[in-house]
Amino acid sequence: MSEELGPTEWGTTVGVGPWPGPWPADERYDPELLEHGDRRNVVDHYRYWRREAIVADLDLRRHDFHVAIENFQHDHNIGTVVRTANAFAAKAVHIVGRRRWNRRGAMVTDRYQHIHHHPDLEALRGYATEHDLALVAVDNTAGAVPIERTALPRRCVLLFGQEGPGLREDSRLGADLVVSIAQFGSTRSINAGVAAGVVMHTWIEQHADLSNAW
Repeated sequence: MSEELGPTEWGTTVGVGPWPGPWPADERYDPELLEHGDRRNVVDHYRYWRREAIVADLDLRRHDFHVAIENFQHDHNIGTVVRTANAFAAKAVHIVGRRRWNRRGAMVTDRYQHIHHHPDLEALRGYATEHDLALVAVDNTAGAVPIERTALPRRCVLLFGQEGPGLREDSRLGADLVVSIAQFGSTRSINAGVAAGVVMHTWIEQHADLSNAW
């Protein structure tokens, strides 16, 4: 069995120490990080980079899907959704409803992800229309088509409801497409953060260039 570390086996320390040797002559690098080390939750490609430089580089890599989640009851899953959207390089995350949300689950990835707020669904629809994005609602309700057998639009907003009540009825009725996730157990629904991850990865399988993955 190989003793080399795998991509998720980070050992006992996170990040890297001070830059060894002469510093690189590149404006993307942060002098403070070069001097003291970089303990942030970023892939090795972005070690020692300034935050602004990371965001600019990610903007060249982002995919054509957006993610939206309703926040009418201060949903605690939004941080998880943001973190997953960052991992899959979503174009942006849209929060519909309350502006405030719990950032703890985002694990600081919100610093690298474009996040927009919309007071209501009508505002989100307006954004989608303006940017030529199909609105894809995700909910296990009657009339939804199985995502496992559905071609997702390349340019789209994936809309998720909050934990408990799920999507509002007007969210489903106003969507261009409503998809469901196949389930086989006793529970009516899965966690909103988990559902978002499943659907985002389905988009990745259908549209992303996997040769660009880390």
